[in-house]
Amino acid sequence: MTAQTGQTQSHDERIIISVDAMGGDEGPAAIVAGCDVSARKNPDVFFILHGPEAEISALVARRKSLQGRCEVRDATDVVTMDDKPSQVVRNSKGTSMWSAIEAVRDGSASVAVSCGNTGALMALSMIRLRKLPGVNRPAIAVLYPSSNQQGFNVLLDVGADIKADADDLLRYALMGMSYARNGLDLPRPRVGLLNVGTEEHKGRTELKEAFDLIKEQQDPAGFDFVGFVEGGDISGDLCDVIVTDGFTGNVAIKTGEGTANLVGNRLREAFRYTPLSRLASLLAYPSLRRLKKKIDPRRVNGGVFLGLNGTVVKSHGSADATGVSSAIKLAAQLAHIQFTDKLAARVAGLPAEEKAQ
Repeated sequence: MTAQTGQTQSHDERIIISVDAMGGDEGPAAIVAGCDVSARKNPDVFFILHGPEAEISALVARRKSLQGRCEVRDATDVVTMDDKPSQVVRNSKGTSMWSAIEAVRDGSASVAVSCGNTGALMALSMIRLRKLPGVNRPAIAVLYPSSNQQGFNVLLDVGADIKADADDLLRYALMGMSYARNGLDLPRPRVGLLNVGTEEHKGRTELKEAFDLIKEQQDPAGFDFVGFVEGGDISGDLCDVIVTDGFTGNVAIKTGEGTANLVGNRLREAFRYTPLSRLASLLAYPSLRRLKKKIDPRRVNGGVFLGLNGTVVKSHGSADATGVSSAIKLAAQLAHIQFTDKLAARVAGLPAEEKAQ
């Protein structure tokens, strides 16, 4: 393990982020570049980078803003996107992903960030950090662009576990509400339960049961339950938090990403169609640029693992420096507000009879 010298700030003033430098499709150069972007914007953020020491140290040495703000922990093995979570669990020690999570477990860092294999990252996080008392299934929460004033809605679960019973959905609602309250500064978030229709008689049995459980908790927990919502409400302004199982949530975000790409490609084709349309594209460029900034997934990159004794942020596997920087920004914000402690208190606040598994 090597450490850069010259860290002049006290430990209490620093936010230390543990970064898996080898996760993701773009390689360690993009991840170190993302750290560099974050370092230039936030002087209070420091990093522990995990990967082959010689390779990572050489990349850090090229970035002036990272000097004195990085520690490199040698981890020669890498979890690939093709590795099965069960295999990773058995042979994970020595990988950059394992090392990144371990830094949160031993208290060296406040939050771990990785662009790597989602299933493997969740499996390792559950084993090393453990679940919060009362949580049966952790969830992954993402910020989804919406027409709400805050610009985003919280959607969970989006792939931590394809199953979710009524009790799990209740906990997702409480965790999502806590995320919206602390991360989006919404004093009393509005929570909706995703279903095939808004009528109370529709949906699977577990959804109907979850409806009643969530409704009972809205006043004690301090949120408003708007009832069942549909797919169109994920990006709407009816609610701030959308609760669903991991299978449905993952399909929803992947569908949204695909639709956004399709619309972007069709717009480019339309503006290139004739000389007049090309001229129109020049006139529309400032407006299109503002639109892209609002919906650019790189700028809201990062799914948060909720329900663990520690905070882990999953960045998109194809994230570039902008995307990595966005994930680090989210991690730093969660660390600053001590989100894990607040989330634990929220889940612990459930009545005893509703904690029974």
